[in-house]
Amino acid sequence: MIVLARVFDLLQWLLPKGERFPRAYRHTVTKRLMDAALDLQDGLFLAQTRSQAARLAALNDCDAALSRLRLYLRLAHHWRWLSDAQYEHVTRMDVEIGRLLGAWIKRCRQDLKPG
Repeated sequence: MIVLARVFDLLQWLLPKGERFPRAYRHTVTKRLMDAALDLQDGLFLAQTRSQAARLAALNDCDAALSRLRLYLRLAHHWRWLSDAQYEHVTRMDVEIGRLLGAWIKRCRQDLKPG
């Protein structure tokens, strides 16, 4: 699935960046940022293995993880842990992931409709 590949690309780019964030925030904000990104990946793997109703629930959890990820990325940019160019790059990545995830959620909802 393309969304899994895109999240892998995001993780590959993001995880090394977190190592350069201020040490004082590594166990708080940085950990939550990385956890949100990893939760997104884990949730997508889980959704692949579930039946329709459980898949939709897993995908909704993924959507929540993506929202958390966006918040922490915005904070990292605001605090200048990410440059403008880095933030623009990661934002493009998360927008694409959001579109792909949204399409998958929409497809699952349509599949659950009776008739």
